[in-house]
Amino acid sequence: MITDDPVETNPLHYRIVFENEFVRVLDYTDEPGTTTTPHDHPNSVMITLSDFRRRLASGDQEREVALAAGQAVWLPAQRHFGENIGDTVTHTIFVELKGAAAGEASGATLGPAAASS
Repeated sequence: MITDDPVETNPLHYRIVFENEFVRVLDYTDEPGTTTTPHDHPNSVMITLSDFRRRLASGDQEREVALAAGQAVWLPAQRHFGENIGDTVTHTIFVELKGAAAGEASGATLGPAAASS
């Protein structure tokens, strides 16, 4: 369950492009230096449309992430805020899962999960 919906907390950056009872698809864009407010994500697949560098933070936890365009990564349910610390726009698509598949945010989870084979 999303408590701080990023579409509501950061409407200049997140927009819904598709939604049904199983998934919600969000488009996210920002410019270098942009910082979002805290928000929640359910279990999601994130597809990167641009190369970018971000700092993600939640509570006393912080992590820097650099991703190339054209990747699809698993994003476990989590609460965070982010900052574009690179010199390129961040542009991603999130495919958020709904229902039991949405998962619960864990304080130990921040950013994309490590890739598995």
